[in-house]
Amino acid sequence: MGRILAIDYGKKRTGLAVTDVLQIVPGALDTVDTKDLMAYLDRYVSQEQVERVVIGEPRQPNGLPSENMQRVQQFEAQWRKRHPEIPIEGYDERFTSVMAHQTMLDAGLRKKARQDKALVDRISATIILQDYLKRR
Repeated sequence: MGRILAIDYGKKRTGLAVTDVLQIVPGALDTVDTKDLMAYLDRYVSQEQVERVVIGEPRQPNGLPSENMQRVQQFEAQWRKRHPEIPIEGYDERFTSVMAHQTMLDAGLRKKARQDKALVDRISATIILQDYLKRR
């Protein structure tokens, strides 16, 4: 059994989260500059067994695709060409950033820490993964 990797894909930064090998516990992995994302993931999957990738599909509150959806779809196509052995699937990520900020508030993080966009991206990826695990 391999890990499940979650991606909160952004124009500038991308948050990553991953499960343990038993696919029970999700945890934040890293935040990567999006321009370096594929190289980072190439290294990661060469060192860790990844069974599946879940990528957040950015949607507006009404369910329509947001402006970032095209970039996500381009990344998905690139992933499928580069790693056809590891399936990638989209997952609705509406409100994950809001939930990430709420999680930070609930954890008692100070304002300066809550403004760390890289931390928000990692938490968002973890929320996507946690929600995916609950629903499958």
